[in-house]
Amino acid sequence: MDKFRMIFQFLQSNQESFMNGICGIMALASAQMYSAFDFNCPCLPGYNAAYSAGILLAPPLVLFLLGLVMNNNISMLAEEWKRPSGHRAKDPAVLRYMFCSMVQRALIAPVVWVAVTLLDGKCFLCAFCTAVPVAALGNGSLAPNLAASELARLLARVPCPEIYDGDWLLAREVAVRYLRCISQALGWSFVLLTTLLAFVVRSVRPCFTQAAFLKSKYWSHYIDIERKLFDETCTEHAKAFAKVCIQQFFEAMNQDLELGHTHGVLATSSVSPVTTDGAREEREKLRGITDQGTVNKLLTSWHKCKPPLRLGQEEPLMGNGWAGGGSQIPRKEVATYFSKV
Repeated sequence: MDKFRMIFQFLQSNQESFMNGICGIMALASAQMYSAFDFNCPCLPGYNAAYSAGILLAPPLVLFLLGLVMNNNISMLAEEWKRPSGHRAKDPAVLRYMFCSMVQRALIAPVVWVAVTLLDGKCFLCAFCTAVPVAALGNGSLAPNLAASELARLLARVPCPEIYDGDWLLAREVAVRYLRCISQALGWSFVLLTTLLAFVVRSVRPCFTQAAFLKSKYWSHYIDIERKLFDETCTEHAKAFAKVCIQQFFEAMNQDLELGHTHGVLATSSVSPVTTDGAREEREKLRGITDQGTVNKLLTSWHKCKPPLRLGQEEPLMGNGWAGGGSQIPRKEVATYFSKV
């Protein structure tokens, strides 16, 4: 268990590297999936293009959605987008930054799939085998004698060597090499364009809008860390609430037992100071929120009216989100959080 705990803490402290590693694993998985995929072209004029389009577009869409689902920030983005404004206005630039960060990671695996598919050439061969120029690559003198439907049926069988019977019109190897050459050229062009686009987005864009980029990056990290802090505070409060509730139940049961057993007084006197000190410590963690209605009101208030981003040095923020009077016991907490946005 200690080893798993250490691994989990390491992943938490390196969440950005961990997410990049997940994206790399998904990219390798997409390439491995394509190599293990059994590509069977139907070799029919009306189905080749549809089958190839499905192979080229459907798996990238699935991989893209999986990339978004595996990113925990998708729920944070939806929550920030749909929440009421309250005392804190929503910044569209921050939402765009968060969305672009998730989309960039989620697009890695689909891009790899499309690139591998084009470089392999089978999908392109199946889709455009009926568009091979027979007059330039084969026996063009025989092509005018064939009907258009018969010529399309004959060329649609080019990806299937076991049923192709048109060598007298067009050598199959010639058509395959011609289409695969075009497919590989498109594949390398696609890789080049995506690489240049990624370079422009990741390197050149911050140079022109550095101030806006830094602001969006800072506040997106703030939203991520604030959410983690709130979840941890709620978890701590729930643990203290449950412990105090259980302690009160046992104390009530102990008092009921004391009414029937007079010798229980001695046992109670020996353990009551420890129980009282523990209960007092747990009650301090409750921060005055000691009933279900107040907890529900607090959570609703946090959702509908988050406090403004203005920290008062002398007056703390009240429950309604505004700075107000009242004393507060100074507390010192030191924590380190790493954002994965």
